[in-house]
Amino acid sequence: MNTPNKLTVARIIATPFFMASMLFDFPFHYIVALVLFIGASLTDLIDGKLARKHNLVTDFGKFLDPLADKMLTTAAYLGFIKIYGSSPLFSWQVTAIAFIVLFREFMISSIRLVVVSSGGKVIAANIWGKLKTVSQMIGIIFALTAFSAMDLFDFMSTKINSVINIIIMAVFWISAILCVISGVIYLLGSKDYINSSK
Repeated sequence: MNTPNKLTVARIIATPFFMASMLFDFPFHYIVALVLFIGASLTDLIDGKLARKHNLVTDFGKFLDPLADKMLTTAAYLGFIKIYGSSPLFSWQVTAIAFIVLFREFMISSIRLVVVSSGGKVIAANIWGKLKTVSQMIGIIFALTAFSAMDLFDFMSTKINSVINIIIMAVFWISAILCVISGVIYLLGSKDYINSSK
């Protein structure tokens, strides 16, 4: 296994620890979650650059890299469902966004398997997919930073917290829209491999 793929595997291994730090309430757990998420996100940037620079791009990496991204971001959204569970205004939004993300990711993963089983090449993520991933990572980092600040600075007013949560939701919805766009484009790009009669 080459170095880029090892970094991808490391991102997968870090995901359950990241999710646990979001779900379990212990001192500075949002800061721990933030550090873990940033660390895992950096491996995503590094493995791609290494693979392209040293010609280490493999079908295994093309398949595993987006899967690792899906696992990390899905874990984050599931964590946010728990965090916003007591908020009538935000809980349904986070749940809807998580559903959109999960639906898109399951659909794309299934299509990838169909393409491979049909003898096609693994389709790499398009620019919209990359924009989706970047927007998700920015939104999640911003949200975790905000939650860390709310924990550390009790003097932050309820009004400020509400404004921050509205901004978080706006960024999450942008990511959800990019999820839909990239998913549709990916579906159209792989339609030649999909035969419903078989």
